[in-house]
Amino acid sequence: MRVLVTGATGYVGRAVVCELRVHGHEPVLSRQRLSEPFDLSGVDAVIHLAGAARVRESFLDPLSYYETNVAGTLNLLKALEGQRFLLASTAGVYRPSDSPLTEESVREPSSPYAATKAAAEDLVAWAARSGRIGATTLRLFNVAGGGDADTSRVITRAVACAAGTVPGMEVYGDGTAVRDFVHVRDVAAAFVVALEACSVGESSVYNVGGTPASVRDVLSAVAEVTGRSVDVTWQPAHPGEVRFQRADVSRLLALGWKPHFTSLTEIVRDQWLASAPAPGPGPSR
Repeated sequence: MRVLVTGATGYVGRAVVCELRVHGHEPVLSRQRLSEPFDLSGVDAVIHLAGAARVRESFLDPLSYYETNVAGTLNLLKALEGQRFLLASTAGVYRPSDSPLTEESVREPSSPYAATKAAAEDLVAWAARSGRIGATTLRLFNVAGGGDADTSRVITRAVACAAGTVPGMEVYGDGTAVRDFVHVRDVAAAFVVALEACSVGESSVYNVGGTPASVRDVLSAVAEVTGRSVDVTWQPAHPGEVRFQRADVSRLLALGWKPHFTSLTEIVRDQWLASAPAPGPGPSR
């Protein structure tokens, strides 16, 4: 298939482009802004990864987030007729729960960013129901590994601290809050599996995660892999902090998805090898 990839030069986008090529598809790298008209007559599918994705920033400028993430998705959908459309969404659309989250769990976005993703999900689902497209939404949990450069992410930040490339990290709360992590290459594999299963007129949703761990688990794994401790400044927990977030990925596994990085240590080690082949001195243990 000939597949347009928005956000193709980004962290997840680069991995998706590589995975598409491995499986014999032809990725088309979009360099258009989402506000511009699209001519998608020459592609079989779209994987939509581009968008604004900073949770805290979205509280300061919610209108621009709606303009980019919702209106931008709508602009793409207007150019499609009879093709497949895959949307990158977020686990942030879910209401917090002490139980593993399934695709049927209640949506209750807690930020403007997550709210824009929920709105985009609805757009693509209704477009599929009309028969215009085939739609698949992938709700990504905490993507990590593969040389991620975004040090706002916990694994990336902790590894960078161990490498000595950033001075330290702040942890809010006692470090026992659990998050669900997934390697970026396993995310890319999920997009390809979902692409090949997508059918016009149908709409599907899949969780993409599978490796739950606390912040303290991450710090311990980084120390184990790198032989270096992480300089942490402990801060009071944010009000309303989600204490537990875990993905039920049984639906994606049943589709044929086979993740290769299934332990926290593997994900941390890959981030360390990819981003710090010649690490600085870092803090000593």
